[in-house]
Amino acid sequence: MKMGQALIEASGPSLPEFPALAEIVPDLILVFGAVSYFSTPGFHQSLRERFPGAAIAGCSTAGEIHGSRVLDGSASITAIEFEKTTALVRSTNITAMSDSFEAVARVAAALPIADLTAVLVFGTGLAINGSALVAGLQSNLPTGTKISGGLAGDDGAFCRTWTMGSDGAAHDQIVVVGLYGKHLHFSCGSFGGWAAFGPARKVTRCQENILFELDGECALDIYKRYLGDHAEKLPASGLLFPFEMLSANEEPLGVYRTILGIDETTGSLTLAGEIDPGGYLKLMYAHTDKLIDGAESAAAMAIEDQSPHPDDTLAILVSCIGRKLILGDRVEEEVEAVAHQLPAATTITGFYSNGEISSTSLHGGCRLHNQTMTISLIHER
Repeated sequence: MKMGQALIEASGPSLPEFPALAEIVPDLILVFGAVSYFSTPGFHQSLRERFPGAAIAGCSTAGEIHGSRVLDGSASITAIEFEKTTALVRSTNITAMSDSFEAVARVAAALPIADLTAVLVFGTGLAINGSALVAGLQSNLPTGTKISGGLAGDDGAFCRTWTMGSDGAAHDQIVVVGLYGKHLHFSCGSFGGWAAFGPARKVTRCQENILFELDGECALDIYKRYLGDHAEKLPASGLLFPFEMLSANEEPLGVYRTILGIDETTGSLTLAGEIDPGGYLKLMYAHTDKLIDGAESAAAMAIEDQSPHPDDTLAILVSCIGRKLILGDRVEEEVEAVAHQLPAATTITGFYSNGEISSTSLHGGCRLHNQTMTISLIHER
């Protein structure tokens, strides 16, 4: 397994020369970058011309992870040449949030099943139900298939996000990468580092990922009351105060939910994933040191599931835009904490997202995560 990386920091459809990629005949190209690259006519075509035999996949971001750096306004390109693994990319359009399950089910069904080991998925970051997306994948893939990926970002603007598949870039597209072969080892880790505050409140009215009432009271009113002055900047300030999901017995599930939108008319909150109608929710806040420690824990979790740890490993990091906003100038510290846990020669790529998708043993299968650092480690045995 050979890998090479290149970073573009000037916009435009043409690709510069990349000496680091000259010795690689890639099977898969992963591209994570600012919206401007995906919306630029000709950028995908330049990738296709440069790497004619490769499957291409990626998405727009709220920040690019390239090695141990976190950048904005760039495009990170990672080329992977497998020795014994096959990569196939499939994509489909999503018509509305209500189409989340069916859309990803369509694209998952287009993947051959024989020898499928793992799937990477990149979904639009707006007008999507991330939980339904995960459910659609799981219902159409063989049991035991590892799944990871994330929802595209647009630097926190929440206006238009993009994904890219082998056929091009689009703002209403779900892209999946199927990885095939018994020699592929794929492990995941996911951890948050947020702290809960306030009482656990019963979900008394919700519809999928729309929260209407908590403890019989308007959910938006409660949320604004807790946020205080931050409420004036909703929905953007909602990234700083996610919900922790609790079971019907008020037990923490290790799953968070970010607010993507509000509706003043109905008094509702639109969350990035589905809510348990019989569960409880607690508000959360973050401390920078705990977020960095959480990223380190995610790396340790991924490593624990992958032994031995060869140098020719690819690490795909997907972290939440909410974490980036909290960490501010210290954002690179969480990536550095992950890099410190991995073999020195590990190739690191990834992005800051509107939602993280990961299979972990801690959560008993794949879930949509919010406000977490998720890590996928890939190598060939």
